[in-house]
Amino acid sequence: QVQLVESGGGLVQAGGSLRLSCAASGRSIENYAMVWFRQAPGKEREFVAGITWDVVRTYYTDSVKGRFTISRDNAKNTVYLQMNSLRPEDTAVYYCSARQTLGQVVPAEPHAYYDWGQGTQVTVSS
Repeated sequence: QVQLVESGGGLVQAGGSLRLSCAASGRSIENYAMVWFRQAPGKEREFVAGITWDVVRTYYTDSVKGRFTISRDNAKNTVYLQMNSLRPEDTAVYYCSARQTLGQVVPAEPHAYYDWGQGTQVTVSS
């Protein structure tokens, strides 16, 4: 089991940037695919970005392509989400999760993941 703690959220104006961090503990994430999801009020949790264990592939939902970048530092047991050109519709609680896999497939369904952090709130004002 991996414990995950997200940080870096906050209030930002449209067009601004934030960098989210997800610090893992309990075990090394080097054999884990890492992902970011988000959940807005009244909406289902949705996939935002994912990165394979070996950093060979990254995945993004269409609405954030070209604006968000997922990265990882296995030495620090941490995954990041750099968010640029933020829009009001990006407002949500952002969660990270992990899935132990050495494959190149990163599931986009929340039910594929068991360990979640507490989330960090991102609010983008217009």
